[in-house]
Amino acid sequence: MSAPTGLPDALQELRDRVAAAPLALAVPGRDEALRAARGVVDQVEDYLLPRLRDLDAPLLTVVGGSTGAGKSTLVNSLLGATVTMPGVLRPTTRAPVLVCAPADRAQFSGDRVLPGLSRTTGGEAGPGGIRLVSTDALPAGLALVDAPDVDSVVEANRDLAGQLLAAADLWVFVTTAARYADAVPWDLLRTAQERGTALAVVLDRVPPEAVGEVADDLAGMLQRAGLSAARLFVIEERPLPDGLLPEDQVAPLRNWLHGLAADQEQRAAVVRQTLAGALQSLDERVNAIVAAVEDQSAAIGALAIAAEAAYAAARAGVDEGVANGSLLRGEVLARWQEFVGTGEWMRGLQAQVGRFRDRVTAALTGRSTPADDLRGALESGVELLLRAQADAAAERTVTAWRGLPGGLGLLDGRAQELEGVSPGFTGAAADTVRDWQGTVLDLVRNQGADKRTRARFLSWGVNGAGALVMVAVFASTAGLSGAEIVIAGGTTAVGQRLLEAVFGDAAVRQLATEAHADLDRRVARLLAEEQDRFTALLAAAAPAPGSAEGLRAAVRVLAAARGARA
Repeated sequence: MSAPTGLPDALQELRDRVAAAPLALAVPGRDEALRAARGVVDQVEDYLLPRLRDLDAPLLTVVGGSTGAGKSTLVNSLLGATVTMPGVLRPTTRAPVLVCAPADRAQFSGDRVLPGLSRTTGGEAGPGGIRLVSTDALPAGLALVDAPDVDSVVEANRDLAGQLLAAADLWVFVTTAARYADAVPWDLLRTAQERGTALAVVLDRVPPEAVGEVADDLAGMLQRAGLSAARLFVIEERPLPDGLLPEDQVAPLRNWLHGLAADQEQRAAVVRQTLAGALQSLDERVNAIVAAVEDQSAAIGALAIAAEAAYAAARAGVDEGVANGSLLRGEVLARWQEFVGTGEWMRGLQAQVGRFRDRVTAALTGRSTPADDLRGALESGVELLLRAQADAAAERTVTAWRGLPGGLGLLDGRAQELEGVSPGFTGAAADTVRDWQGTVLDLVRNQGADKRTRARFLSWGVNGAGALVMVAVFASTAGLSGAEIVIAGGTTAVGQRLLEAVFGDAAVRQLATEAHADLDRRVARLLAEEQDRFTALLAAAAPAPGSAEGLRAAVRVLAAARGARA
Protein backbone atom coordinates (compact mmCIF):
# COMPACT_ATOMS: atom_id res chain seq x y z
CA MET A 1 0.00 0.00 0.00
CA SER A 2 1.13 3.58 -0.59
CA ALA A 3 -0.20 6.81 0.86
CA PRO A 4 -1.41 9.53 -1.52
CA THR A 5 0.54 12.73 -1.66
CA GLY A 6 -1.14 15.64 0.06
CA LEU A 7 -2.61 13.84 3.08
CA PRO A 8 0.58 13.88 5.18
CA ASP A 9 1.07 17.56 4.40
CA ALA A 10 -2.52 18.34 5.36
CA LEU A 11 -2.06 16.42 8.59
CA GLN A 12 1.15 18.26 9.38
CA GLU A 13 -0.55 21.61 8.83
CA LEU A 14 -3.43 20.60 11.07
CA ARG A 15 -1.03 19.35 13.71
CA ASP A 16 0.85 22.65 13.70
CA ARG A 17 -2.36 24.67 13.94
CA VAL A 18 -3.67 22.59 16.83
CA ALA A 19 -0.35 22.72 18.67
CA ALA A 20 -0.45 26.51 18.45
CA ALA A 21 -4.13 26.78 19.42
CA PRO A 22 -4.37 29.82 21.73
CA LEU A 23 -5.90 28.51 24.95
CA ALA A 24 -4.13 30.66 27.53
CA LEU A 25 -7.20 31.99 29.33
CA ALA A 26 -8.51 29.77 32.15
CA VAL A 27 -12.17 29.78 31.10
CA PRO A 28 -14.56 26.87 31.75
CA GLY A 29 -13.68 23.99 29.44
CA ARG A 30 -10.16 25.27 28.73
CA ASP A 31 -8.42 22.34 30.44
CA GLU A 32 -10.49 19.82 28.48
CA ALA A 33 -9.63 21.67 25.28
CA LEU A 34 -5.93 21.58 26.14
CA ARG A 35 -6.12 17.83 26.69
CA ALA A 36 -8.00 17.43 23.43
CA ALA A 37 -5.40 19.48 21.58
CA ARG A 38 -2.58 17.48 23.13
CA GLY A 39 -4.39 14.27 22.14
CA VAL A 40 -4.73 15.40 18.52
CA VAL A 41 -1.08 16.45 18.33
CA ASP A 42 0.10 13.19 19.89
CA GLN A 43 -2.02 11.03 17.61
CA VAL A 44 -0.89 12.85 14.49
CA GLU A 45 2.78 12.62 15.54
CA ASP A 46 2.71 9.15 17.07
CA TYR A 47 0.35 7.33 14.76
CA LEU A 48 -1.17 9.04 11.75
CA LEU A 49 1.95 10.45 10.10
CA PRO A 50 4.14 7.40 10.80
CA ARG A 51 1.42 5.04 9.61
CA LEU A 52 0.68 7.02 6.43
CA ARG A 53 4.38 7.04 5.58
CA ASP A 54 4.64 3.27 6.01
CA LEU A 55 1.34 1.48 5.63
CA ASP A 56 3.10 -1.91 5.63
CA ALA A 57 4.83 -1.42 8.99
CA PRO A 58 4.16 -3.98 11.77
CA LEU A 59 0.77 -3.90 13.47
CA LEU A 60 1.22 -1.96 16.71
CA THR A 61 -1.00 -3.54 19.36
CA VAL A 62 -1.32 -1.73 22.67
CA VAL A 63 -2.44 -3.76 25.68
CA GLY A 64 -4.19 -1.34 28.02
CA GLY A 65 -6.58 -1.42 30.93
CA SER A 66 -7.28 -0.53 34.51
CA THR A 67 -5.04 -0.93 37.53
CA GLY A 68 -4.56 -4.59 38.45
CA ALA A 69 -6.43 -5.89 35.39
CA GLY A 70 -3.55 -8.24 34.48
CA LYS A 71 -2.08 -6.53 31.42
CA SER A 72 1.54 -7.48 32.09
CA THR A 73 0.62 -11.05 32.96
CA LEU A 74 -1.32 -11.29 29.71
CA VAL A 75 1.61 -9.96 27.64
CA ASN A 76 4.03 -12.38 29.32
CA SER A 77 1.59 -15.26 28.76
CA LEU A 78 1.22 -14.41 25.07
CA LEU A 79 5.01 -14.56 24.78
CA GLY A 80 5.51 -17.57 27.06
CA ALA A 81 8.21 -15.70 28.98
CA THR A 82 8.52 -12.87 31.49
CA VAL A 83 9.50 -9.77 29.54
CA THR A 84 7.47 -7.19 31.46
CA MET A 85 7.13 -7.15 35.24
CA PRO A 86 3.63 -7.03 36.72
CA GLY A 87 3.22 -4.17 39.20
CA VAL A 88 3.35 -5.39 42.78
CA LEU A 89 2.77 -2.02 44.42
CA ARG A 90 0.05 0.24 43.12
CA PRO A 91 0.38 2.62 41.44
CA THR A 92 3.29 1.30 39.44
CA THR A 93 5.50 3.87 37.72
CA ARG A 94 7.07 1.43 35.27
CA ALA A 95 7.81 2.67 31.80
CA PRO A 96 5.95 0.97 28.94
CA VAL A 97 7.48 -2.05 27.24
CA LEU A 98 7.35 -2.57 23.46
CA VAL A 99 7.93 -6.15 22.28
CA CYS A 100 8.55 -7.05 18.64
CA ALA A 101 10.16 -9.69 16.48
CA PRO A 102 13.91 -9.37 15.82
CA ALA A 103 13.13 -8.71 12.15
CA ASP A 104 11.05 -5.68 13.12
CA ARG A 105 13.43 -4.22 15.65
CA ALA A 106 14.69 -1.52 13.27
CA GLN A 107 11.09 -0.35 12.75
CA PHE A 108 10.86 0.68 16.40
CA SER A 109 14.44 1.59 17.29
CA GLY A 110 14.22 5.04 15.75
CA ASP A 111 11.66 7.76 16.13
CA ARG A 112 9.23 6.69 13.43
CA VAL A 113 6.71 5.52 16.03
CA LEU A 114 6.25 7.37 19.35
CA PRO A 115 9.03 9.84 18.51
CA GLY A 116 8.72 11.59 21.88
CA LEU A 117 9.75 8.49 23.87
CA SER A 118 13.42 7.58 24.20
CA ARG A 119 14.34 3.90 23.63
CA THR A 120 16.00 1.65 26.20
CA THR A 121 17.12 -1.87 25.31
CA GLY A 122 18.67 -2.94 28.59
CA GLY A 123 16.91 -2.52 31.94
CA GLU A 124 13.85 -0.51 32.83
CA ALA A 125 13.36 2.72 30.92
CA GLY A 126 13.27 5.96 32.84
CA PRO A 127 10.60 8.65 32.73
CA GLY A 128 9.78 9.66 29.18
CA GLY A 129 11.19 6.43 27.79
CA ILE A 130 10.02 3.08 26.48
CA ARG A 131 11.79 -0.25 26.88
CA LEU A 132 12.33 -2.10 23.60
CA VAL A 133 12.44 -5.92 23.70
CA SER A 134 12.83 -8.24 20.71
CA THR A 135 11.85 -11.91 20.91
CA ASP A 136 11.30 -14.85 18.57
CA ALA A 137 8.05 -15.49 20.44
CA LEU A 138 6.39 -12.86 18.27
CA PRO A 139 6.06 -13.22 14.50
CA ALA A 140 7.23 -10.46 12.21
CA GLY A 141 4.53 -7.95 11.50
CA LEU A 142 3.21 -7.76 15.08
CA ALA A 143 4.34 -5.66 18.04
CA LEU A 144 2.89 -5.55 21.56
CA VAL A 145 3.04 -2.63 24.00
CA ASP A 146 2.37 -3.11 27.71
CA ALA A 147 0.92 0.29 28.62
CA PRO A 148 0.58 1.99 32.02
CA ASP A 149 -2.75 1.87 33.84
CA VAL A 150 -5.39 4.09 32.29
CA ASP A 151 -6.76 4.89 35.75
CA SER A 152 -3.43 5.33 37.53
CA VAL A 153 -3.38 7.85 40.36
CA VAL A 154 -0.17 9.13 38.77
CA GLU A 155 -1.22 11.69 36.16
CA ALA A 156 1.87 11.09 34.02
CA ASN A 157 0.97 7.39 33.80
CA ARG A 158 -2.59 8.18 32.70
CA ASP A 159 -1.38 10.64 30.10
CA LEU A 160 1.16 8.16 28.73
CA ALA A 161 -1.43 5.40 28.60
CA GLY A 162 -3.69 7.67 26.57
CA GLN A 163 -0.83 8.60 24.26
CA LEU A 164 0.03 4.94 23.64
CA LEU A 165 -3.57 4.02 22.96
CA ALA A 166 -3.80 6.86 20.43
CA ALA A 167 -0.71 5.46 18.69
CA ALA A 168 -2.14 1.95 18.35
CA ASP A 169 -3.35 0.16 15.25
CA LEU A 170 -5.20 -2.19 17.58
CA TRP A 171 -6.27 -1.96 21.21
CA VAL A 172 -6.36 -5.04 23.35
CA PHE A 173 -8.30 -3.75 26.32
CA VAL A 174 -8.05 -5.80 29.50
CA THR A 175 -10.68 -5.67 32.23
CA THR A 176 -11.88 -8.08 34.89
CA ALA A 177 -15.11 -9.80 35.85
CA ALA A 178 -15.24 -7.59 38.93
CA ARG A 179 -14.62 -4.28 37.15
CA TYR A 180 -15.83 -4.48 33.55
CA ALA A 181 -18.76 -2.15 34.29
CA ASP A 182 -16.59 0.56 35.89
CA ALA A 183 -16.71 4.06 34.41
CA VAL A 184 -13.04 4.36 33.41
CA PRO A 185 -12.93 1.34 31.08
CA TRP A 186 -16.07 2.52 29.32
CA ASP A 187 -14.72 6.01 28.88
CA LEU A 188 -11.79 4.48 27.01
CA LEU A 189 -14.00 2.10 25.06
CA ARG A 190 -16.20 5.02 23.98
CA THR A 191 -13.05 6.81 22.83
CA ALA A 192 -12.17 3.76 20.73
CA GLN A 193 -15.65 3.78 19.26
CA GLU A 194 -15.51 7.51 18.46
CA ARG A 195 -12.14 7.15 16.76
CA GLY A 196 -12.98 3.94 14.90
CA THR A 197 -10.04 2.14 16.48
CA ALA A 198 -9.82 -1.64 15.93
CA LEU A 199 -10.53 -3.22 19.31
CA ALA A 200 -10.35 -6.49 21.18
CA VAL A 201 -11.56 -6.85 24.77
CA VAL A 202 -10.09 -9.37 27.19
CA LEU A 203 -12.35 -10.24 30.14
CA ASP A 204 -9.94 -11.57 32.75
CA ARG A 205 -10.39 -13.47 36.03
CA VAL A 206 -13.86 -14.78 35.34
CA PRO A 207 -15.04 -17.46 37.76
CA PRO A 208 -15.47 -20.64 35.66
CA GLU A 209 -19.06 -21.08 36.80
CA ALA A 210 -19.96 -17.55 35.66
CA VAL A 211 -18.24 -17.44 32.28
CA GLY A 212 -21.39 -17.61 30.19
CA GLU A 213 -23.37 -15.10 32.25
CA VAL A 214 -20.61 -12.52 32.58
CA ALA A 215 -19.46 -12.83 28.97
CA ASP A 216 -23.02 -12.40 27.67
CA ASP A 217 -23.52 -9.34 29.86
CA LEU A 218 -20.34 -7.69 28.62
CA ALA A 219 -21.12 -8.60 25.01
CA GLY A 220 -24.50 -6.91 25.38
CA MET A 221 -22.89 -3.79 26.81
CA LEU A 222 -20.45 -3.67 23.89
CA GLN A 223 -23.27 -4.02 21.39
CA ARG A 224 -25.30 -1.24 23.00
CA ALA A 225 -22.22 0.98 22.91
CA GLY A 226 -21.78 0.43 19.19
CA LEU A 227 -18.80 -1.87 19.70
CA SER A 228 -20.28 -5.14 18.52
CA ALA A 229 -17.37 -5.55 16.08
CA ALA A 230 -14.90 -5.79 18.98
CA ARG A 231 -13.48 -9.28 19.52
CA LEU A 232 -14.19 -10.57 23.03
CA PHE A 233 -11.85 -13.03 24.74
CA VAL A 234 -12.68 -14.56 28.13
CA ILE A 235 -10.01 -15.84 30.54
CA GLU A 236 -11.12 -17.92 33.48
CA GLU A 237 -9.79 -17.36 36.96
CA ARG A 238 -7.32 -20.19 37.57
CA PRO A 239 -3.93 -20.70 39.25
CA LEU A 240 -1.00 -19.20 37.34
CA PRO A 241 1.75 -21.78 36.71
CA ASP A 242 5.09 -19.93 36.76
CA GLY A 243 3.13 -16.66 36.92
CA LEU A 244 1.63 -17.19 33.44
CA LEU A 245 -1.94 -17.80 32.34
CA PRO A 246 -2.89 -21.37 31.46
CA GLU A 247 -2.14 -22.14 27.84
CA ASP A 248 -5.71 -23.02 26.93
CA GLN A 249 -6.88 -19.64 28.24
CA VAL A 250 -4.40 -17.49 26.36
CA ALA A 251 -4.16 -19.51 23.12
CA PRO A 252 -7.29 -18.06 21.41
CA LEU A 253 -6.00 -14.49 21.72
CA ARG A 254 -2.48 -15.47 20.68
CA ASN A 255 -3.73 -17.36 17.64
CA TRP A 256 -5.87 -14.43 16.57
CA LEU A 257 -3.00 -11.94 16.87
CA HIS A 258 -0.55 -14.24 15.09
CA GLY A 259 -3.13 -14.76 12.37
CA LEU A 260 -3.33 -11.02 11.81
CA ALA A 261 0.44 -10.85 11.54
CA ALA A 262 0.56 -13.69 9.04
CA ASP A 263 -2.27 -12.48 6.82
CA GLN A 264 -1.29 -9.29 5.07
CA GLU A 265 -4.84 -8.57 3.96
CA GLN A 266 -6.28 -8.95 7.45
CA ARG A 267 -3.50 -6.82 8.89
CA ALA A 268 -4.12 -4.19 6.24
CA ALA A 269 -7.85 -4.23 7.04
CA VAL A 270 -7.13 -3.50 10.71
CA VAL A 271 -4.78 -0.67 9.73
CA ARG A 272 -7.31 0.81 7.32
CA GLN A 273 -10.08 0.69 9.92
CA THR A 274 -8.06 2.44 12.59
CA LEU A 275 -6.44 4.89 10.18
CA ALA A 276 -9.75 5.88 8.61
CA GLY A 277 -11.42 6.18 12.01
CA ALA A 278 -8.63 8.32 13.42
CA LEU A 279 -8.66 10.62 10.39
CA GLN A 280 -12.44 10.99 10.46
CA SER A 281 -12.45 11.68 14.21
CA LEU A 282 -10.23 14.71 13.72
CA ASP A 283 -13.10 16.79 12.32
CA GLU A 284 -15.16 16.69 15.50
CA ARG A 285 -12.17 16.82 17.82
CA VAL A 286 -10.66 19.87 16.14
CA ASN A 287 -14.05 21.57 15.90
CA ALA A 288 -14.30 21.27 19.68
CA ILE A 289 -10.90 23.00 19.92
CA VAL A 290 -12.13 25.70 17.53
CA ALA A 291 -15.11 26.29 19.82
CA ALA A 292 -12.74 26.58 22.77
CA VAL A 293 -10.64 29.17 20.90
CA GLU A 294 -13.80 31.14 20.17
CA ASP A 295 -14.70 30.95 23.85
CA GLN A 296 -11.29 32.45 24.56
CA SER A 297 -12.00 35.35 22.22
CA ALA A 298 -15.44 35.90 23.72
CA ALA A 299 -14.03 35.92 27.24
CA ILE A 300 -11.27 38.34 26.23
CA GLY A 301 -13.93 40.60 24.72
CA ALA A 302 -16.03 40.56 27.89
CA LEU A 303 -13.00 41.35 30.05
CA ALA A 304 -11.98 44.18 27.72
CA ILE A 305 -15.49 45.64 27.85
CA ALA A 306 -15.40 45.56 31.66
CA ALA A 307 -12.07 47.41 31.76
CA GLU A 308 -13.23 49.93 29.17
CA ALA A 309 -16.44 50.59 31.10
CA ALA A 310 -14.50 51.14 34.33
CA TYR A 311 -12.13 53.65 32.76
CA ALA A 312 -14.90 55.35 30.79
CA ALA A 313 -16.61 55.89 34.13
CA ALA A 314 -13.34 57.35 35.43
CA ARG A 315 -13.13 59.78 32.50
CA ALA A 316 -16.73 60.77 33.11
CA GLY A 317 -15.96 61.18 36.82
CA VAL A 318 -13.11 63.54 36.08
CA ASP A 319 -15.26 65.50 33.67
CA GLU A 320 -17.98 65.77 36.31
CA GLY A 321 -15.43 66.85 38.91
CA VAL A 322 -14.18 69.57 36.59
CA ALA A 323 -17.70 70.80 35.81
CA ASN A 324 -19.48 70.64 39.17
CA GLY A 325 -17.45 73.23 41.04
CA SER A 326 -15.99 70.77 43.53
CA LEU A 327 -12.44 71.74 42.56
CA LEU A 328 -13.10 75.32 43.70
CA ARG A 329 -13.64 74.46 47.34
CA GLY A 330 -11.22 74.44 50.24
CA GLU A 331 -7.65 75.41 49.46
CA VAL A 332 -8.51 76.69 45.99
CA LEU A 333 -11.12 79.07 47.41
CA ALA A 334 -8.65 80.40 49.95
CA ARG A 335 -6.01 80.99 47.28
CA TRP A 336 -8.62 82.60 45.05
CA GLN A 337 -9.54 85.09 47.75
CA GLU A 338 -5.89 85.99 48.17
CA PHE A 339 -5.59 86.41 44.43
CA VAL A 340 -8.62 88.64 43.75
CA GLY A 341 -8.84 90.39 47.15
CA THR A 342 -11.87 91.09 49.34
CA GLY A 343 -15.53 91.14 48.52
CA GLU A 344 -15.49 94.94 48.61
CA TRP A 345 -12.77 94.87 45.97
CA MET A 346 -14.88 92.50 43.87
CA ARG A 347 -17.88 94.79 44.07
CA GLY A 348 -15.78 97.72 43.00
CA LEU A 349 -13.98 95.69 40.36
CA GLN A 350 -14.88 97.72 37.33
CA ALA A 351 -13.67 100.93 38.96
CA GLN A 352 -10.53 99.34 40.29
CA VAL A 353 -9.13 97.38 37.34
CA GLY A 354 -6.05 99.57 37.41
CA ARG A 355 -5.40 98.75 41.08
CA PHE A 356 -5.65 95.01 40.37
CA ARG A 357 -3.28 95.37 37.44
CA ASP A 358 -0.76 97.12 39.62
CA ARG A 359 -0.96 94.37 42.25
CA VAL A 360 -0.33 91.62 39.69
CA THR A 361 2.54 93.51 38.10
CA ALA A 362 4.16 94.15 41.46
CA ALA A 363 3.89 90.46 42.32
CA LEU A 364 6.15 89.40 39.46
CA THR A 365 9.32 89.51 41.55
CA GLY A 366 10.35 85.82 41.62
CA ARG A 367 8.69 85.21 44.95
CA SER A 368 5.56 83.07 45.31
CA THR A 369 2.66 85.17 44.10
CA PRO A 370 -1.07 84.80 44.69
CA ALA A 371 -1.35 83.61 41.09
CA ASP A 372 1.30 80.91 41.68
CA ASP A 373 -0.44 79.84 44.88
CA LEU A 374 -3.76 79.61 43.07
CA ARG A 375 -2.26 77.53 40.29
CA GLY A 376 -0.62 75.26 42.86
CA ALA A 377 -3.91 74.73 44.68
CA LEU A 378 -5.64 73.95 41.39
CA GLU A 379 -2.85 71.55 40.50
CA SER A 380 -3.24 69.64 43.78
CA GLY A 381 -7.01 69.54 43.41
CA VAL A 382 -6.89 68.14 39.90
CA GLU A 383 -4.25 65.57 40.89
CA LEU A 384 -6.42 64.35 43.77
CA LEU A 385 -9.41 64.10 41.43
CA LEU A 386 -7.37 62.09 38.91
CA ARG A 387 -6.03 59.79 41.62
CA ALA A 388 -9.49 59.12 43.06
CA GLN A 389 -11.00 58.30 39.68
CA ALA A 390 -8.06 56.15 38.54
CA ASP A 391 -8.14 54.22 41.83
CA ALA A 392 -11.86 53.65 41.44
CA ALA A 393 -11.44 52.46 37.83
CA ALA A 394 -8.75 49.97 38.81
CA GLU A 395 -10.84 48.62 41.66
CA ARG A 396 -13.94 48.35 39.45
CA THR A 397 -11.97 46.48 36.80
CA VAL A 398 -10.50 43.99 39.26
CA THR A 399 -13.91 43.41 40.83
CA ALA A 400 -15.52 42.84 37.44
CA TRP A 401 -12.75 40.50 36.30
CA ARG A 402 -13.10 38.38 39.41
CA GLY A 403 -16.65 37.59 38.32
CA LEU A 404 -15.98 36.99 34.61
CA PRO A 405 -14.69 33.80 32.92
CA GLY A 406 -10.90 33.87 32.75
CA GLY A 407 -10.56 36.96 34.90
CA LEU A 408 -9.32 35.24 38.04
CA GLY A 409 -6.57 33.51 36.10
CA LEU A 410 -5.34 36.79 34.65
CA LEU A 411 -5.41 38.40 38.08
CA ASP A 412 -3.56 35.52 39.74
CA GLY A 413 -0.85 37.05 41.88
CA ARG A 414 -1.53 40.54 40.50
CA ALA A 415 -4.86 41.56 42.07
CA GLN A 416 -3.32 43.61 44.88
CA GLU A 417 -1.04 45.39 42.44
CA LEU A 418 -3.81 46.08 39.94
CA GLU A 419 -6.67 47.17 42.17
CA GLY A 420 -5.07 50.59 42.69
CA VAL A 421 -3.18 53.03 40.50
CA SER A 422 0.20 52.08 39.08
CA PRO A 423 3.36 53.01 41.04
CA GLY A 424 4.17 55.79 38.59
CA PHE A 425 0.69 57.30 38.48
CA THR A 426 1.26 60.06 41.04
CA GLY A 427 4.20 61.47 39.13
CA ALA A 428 2.42 61.05 35.80
CA ALA A 429 -0.67 62.87 37.11
CA ALA A 430 1.44 65.73 38.42
CA ASP A 431 3.22 65.99 35.07
CA THR A 432 -0.13 65.93 33.27
CA VAL A 433 -1.53 68.82 35.28
CA ARG A 434 1.67 70.88 35.11
CA ASP A 435 1.92 70.33 31.37
CA TRP A 436 -1.70 71.39 31.01
CA GLN A 437 -1.05 74.54 33.01
CA GLY A 438 1.93 75.26 30.80
CA THR A 439 -0.30 74.89 27.75
CA VAL A 440 -2.81 77.30 29.26
CA LEU A 441 -0.05 79.84 29.80
CA ASP A 442 1.03 79.36 26.19
CA LEU A 443 -2.56 79.96 25.04
CA VAL A 444 -2.67 83.17 27.06
CA ARG A 445 0.75 84.23 25.83
CA ASN A 446 -0.22 83.64 22.19
CA GLN A 447 -3.48 85.52 22.66
CA GLY A 448 -1.60 88.39 24.32
CA ALA A 449 0.72 88.71 21.35
CA ASP A 450 -2.04 90.47 19.41
CA LYS A 451 -1.15 94.12 18.77
CA ARG A 452 -4.37 95.43 20.27
CA THR A 453 -3.97 93.55 23.54
CA ARG A 454 -0.18 93.36 23.91
CA ALA A 455 0.17 96.38 26.20
CA ARG A 456 -2.67 95.38 28.48
CA PHE A 457 -1.47 91.76 28.45
CA LEU A 458 2.06 92.75 29.48
CA SER A 459 0.69 94.72 32.38
CA TRP A 460 -1.52 91.83 33.53
CA GLY A 461 1.18 89.21 33.19
CA VAL A 462 1.04 85.64 31.88
CA ASN A 463 0.69 84.05 35.30
CA GLY A 464 -2.18 86.25 36.38
CA ALA A 465 -4.16 85.85 33.17
CA GLY A 466 -3.35 82.12 33.02
CA ALA A 467 -4.63 81.57 36.55
CA LEU A 468 -7.87 83.29 35.62
CA VAL A 469 -8.31 81.04 32.56
CA MET A 470 -7.81 77.95 34.74
CA VAL A 471 -10.38 79.16 37.24
CA ALA A 472 -12.80 79.90 34.40
CA VAL A 473 -12.46 76.26 33.23
CA PHE A 474 -13.53 74.93 36.66
CA ALA A 475 -15.95 77.70 37.78
CA SER A 476 -19.58 76.72 38.36
CA THR A 477 -22.09 77.06 41.15
CA ALA A 478 -23.18 73.44 40.77
CA GLY A 479 -22.76 71.50 43.98
CA LEU A 480 -21.97 74.57 46.10
CA SER A 481 -24.13 76.26 48.71
CA GLY A 482 -24.24 79.15 51.15
CA ALA A 483 -21.23 81.39 51.25
CA GLU A 484 -19.48 79.21 48.70
CA ILE A 485 -22.07 80.13 46.10
CA VAL A 486 -21.30 83.80 46.60
CA ILE A 487 -17.59 83.14 46.19
CA ALA A 488 -18.01 80.79 43.26
CA GLY A 489 -20.43 83.19 41.62
CA GLY A 490 -17.91 85.90 42.15
CA THR A 491 -15.29 83.59 40.73
CA THR A 492 -17.17 83.28 37.48
CA ALA A 493 -17.82 86.98 37.27
CA VAL A 494 -14.28 87.98 38.13
CA GLY A 495 -12.74 85.51 35.72
CA GLN A 496 -15.04 86.68 32.99
CA ARG A 497 -14.58 90.42 33.57
CA LEU A 498 -10.85 90.38 34.00
CA LEU A 499 -10.24 88.28 30.94
CA GLU A 500 -12.66 90.30 28.83
CA ALA A 501 -10.88 93.45 29.97
CA VAL A 502 -7.68 92.05 28.49
CA PHE A 503 -8.72 89.94 25.51
CA GLY A 504 -12.35 90.60 24.71
CA ASP A 505 -15.44 88.39 24.96
CA ALA A 506 -14.83 86.06 21.97
CA ALA A 507 -11.22 85.46 22.92
CA VAL A 508 -12.20 84.59 26.47
CA ARG A 509 -14.64 81.91 25.33
CA GLN A 510 -12.05 80.49 22.96
CA LEU A 511 -9.36 80.37 25.66
CA ALA A 512 -11.60 78.53 28.13
CA THR A 513 -12.84 76.10 25.47
CA GLU A 514 -9.34 75.26 24.25
CA ALA A 515 -8.02 74.88 27.79
CA HIS A 516 -10.86 72.55 28.76
CA ALA A 517 -10.47 70.45 25.61
CA ASP A 518 -6.73 70.17 26.19
CA LEU A 519 -7.31 68.98 29.75
CA ASP A 520 -9.82 66.38 28.53
CA ARG A 521 -7.28 65.00 26.06
CA ARG A 522 -4.57 64.77 28.69
CA VAL A 523 -6.86 63.07 31.19
CA ALA A 524 -7.98 60.56 28.57
CA ARG A 525 -4.36 59.78 27.73
CA LEU A 526 -3.37 59.40 31.38
CA LEU A 527 -6.27 57.05 32.15
CA ALA A 528 -5.65 55.10 28.95
CA GLU A 529 -2.10 54.43 30.14
CA GLU A 530 -3.54 53.11 33.41
CA GLN A 531 -6.01 50.94 31.51
CA ASP A 532 -3.13 49.60 29.42
CA ARG A 533 -2.06 47.51 32.43
CA PHE A 534 -5.21 45.47 31.95
CA THR A 535 -5.12 45.68 28.17
CA ALA A 536 -1.60 44.21 28.14
CA LEU A 537 -2.78 41.19 30.15
CA LEU A 538 -5.59 40.65 27.68
CA ALA A 539 -3.30 41.04 24.67
CA ALA A 540 -0.93 38.40 26.05
CA ALA A 541 -3.78 35.91 26.47
CA ALA A 542 -5.91 36.77 23.44
CA PRO A 543 -6.04 34.45 20.42
CA ALA A 544 -4.36 35.94 17.38
CA PRO A 545 -6.82 37.22 14.79
CA GLY A 546 -7.91 34.40 12.50
CA SER A 547 -6.86 31.59 14.86
CA ALA A 548 -10.23 29.85 14.82
CA GLU A 549 -10.64 30.27 11.08
CA GLY A 550 -7.12 28.93 10.53
CA LEU A 551 -8.08 25.74 12.36
CA ARG A 552 -11.28 25.44 10.35
CA ALA A 553 -9.35 25.90 7.12
CA ALA A 554 -6.90 23.17 8.13
CA VAL A 555 -9.84 20.82 8.80
CA ARG A 556 -11.27 21.60 5.36
CA VAL A 557 -7.94 20.95 3.67
CA LEU A 558 -7.62 17.64 5.50
CA ALA A 559 -11.16 16.65 4.50
CA ALA A 560 -10.33 17.40 0.87
CA ALA A 561 -7.14 15.34 1.11
CA ARG A 562 -9.09 12.46 2.64
CA GLY A 563 -11.61 12.69 -0.16
CA ALA A 564 -8.84 12.55 -2.75
CA ARG A 565 -7.42 9.48 -0.97
CA ALA A 566 -10.75 7.72 -1.09
